[in-house]
Amino acid sequence: MSMRALIAEDDAVSRRLLEATLVGLGYDVTSVEDGTRAWEILRVEKGVQLAVLDWMMPGHDGIEVCRRLRQRGGPYVYVILLTARDRTEDVVIGLDAGADDYVTKPFDAQELRSRLRAGERIVRLESGLAQKVSELEDTLAHVKKLEGLLPICMHCKMIRAEGNDWQRLEVYIQSHSDASFTHSLCDACAGKYYPETSARVAKVR
Repeated sequence: MSMRALIAEDDAVSRRLLEATLVGLGYDVTSVEDGTRAWEILRVEKGVQLAVLDWMMPGHDGIEVCRRLRQRGGPYVYVILLTARDRTEDVVIGLDAGADDYVTKPFDAQELRSRLRAGERIVRLESGLAQKVSELEDTLAHVKKLEGLLPICMHCKMIRAEGNDWQRLEVYIQSHSDASFTHSLCDACAGKYYPETSARVAKVR
């Protein structure tokens, strides 16, 4: 399944070049010409996994879109900021705003390809981690742990619960965990309490 990518670039020529590059790499591409439309898509649609955002464009600029995206939370979107600025302080501003990487204009197709593939790896790792966390939370939601010391009668094996209330072991466990019981009969008890039946069963065996 192809990965969804968003391009936000106000210059028509650059936008078409970006589209051709990303489509050629196998991405499912959506492209817009301003930051306001880019944010609308990122805010509403959860399927975008990579975004190439121009720093300077009408509406919200790339920095503002990054900030809003990180504040939104949800599935991770890897952001590459496209900019003509290459000073260290500009790079720091972009990364601090939430961009993961940047490419200077005019962009080199091979460099962009390498950075996109690196972004893919990060997105897939994030997705796999989120799935594992979700599975763990589901598991923990169905498990209750029995912790601490359990006062148990040395003779009848009943458990002392809250309020000095003594309960049968199976009743206590059922009320404090998701375990359930079904009654059976071990060989020792069968021989002790039902010797005739036990003898017949032994002969059949």
